[in-house]
Amino acid sequence: MLQSTLALSFLLIAVSSNLAMAINKERKLPETLSRGWGDDITWVQTYEEGLFQAKQNNKPLMVIHHLDECQYSQALKKVFAEHNAIQEMAQNEFVMLNLRHETQDKNLSPDGQYVPRIMFIDPSLTVRADLIGKYSNRKYTYEPEDMETLEGNMKKALRLLQTEL
Repeated sequence: MLQSTLALSFLLIAVSSNLAMAINKERKLPETLSRGWGDDITWVQTYEEGLFQAKQNNKPLMVIHHLDECQYSQALKKVFAEHNAIQEMAQNEFVMLNLRHETQDKNLSPDGQYVPRIMFIDPSLTVRADLIGKYSNRKYTYEPEDMETLEGNMKKALRLLQTEL
């Protein structure tokens, strides 16, 4: 009798311990605005807030359109988050927004609504159609091997800020 009570007690402890571990695994940490694109970057929540901050702070707005379930978005996010120069410029020189949905502003999809897509808006609230990636059929897309192009476009956005505005 004592042995079966002890065995049942051990069994209940093991089951409750495994159940507690399973519950803890199911809990997800609250999602931050970075969504993995750079935790040290200050991200705005909405496109409208981004436009306001860009104008207010005289900084270009960088808008990253992506989807969580898109393998291309995930690959770009990984290299973007690991690229020191891009992260530094994003932290200090840009207003940053990443979107998992389209905005109502059709200026942000001049050649279609695809992901990933990165666009720049200057403080005069002009979408910079001259800051594009290297693909003619998806002008605003960047692939993981295009970080040098993206970094160059970020630098151009900052130079244009000084020369045009």
